[in-house]
Amino acid sequence: MDIKREVKRINSVRDLDAYRLAFDAAMEIFEISKNFPIEEKYSLTDQVRRSSRSVCSNLAEGWRKRKYKAVFINKLSDAAQEAAETQTWLEFSIRCNYITHEQFEKLDKKYEVIFAMLNAMERKADAFCKR
Repeated sequence: MDIKREVKRINSVRDLDAYRLAFDAAMEIFEISKNFPIEEKYSLTDQVRRSSRSVCSNLAEGWRKRKYKAVFINKLSDAAQEAAETQTWLEFSIRCNYITHEQFEKLDKKYEVIFAMLNAMERKADAFCKR
């Protein structure tokens, strides 16, 4: 049996599935957080938007620094930490009745997939950090 695996060429951070999923989740959070109460503007709204966007920015920084494996892995860890923070803010959002249970579940699952992708990238860092 001849099993061929399709190898996808990654030319930029935007080609990473983890980046695209994190970017989509951040944009979804941006849209739903537009309906948060005004008194949350400088707290919950800003925090959940910032942390969700930081997942992408840490991935982008890590991609550009992948010449150094340790730095690449560190930025993946930073991205995962921001994803965990985002999940916490989403939990506050549902407990304050700012988002629906369905919105929470959908986003929470996306971040669990992002964690799995980041962990796989870390385990396979050598493949990303080739010179």
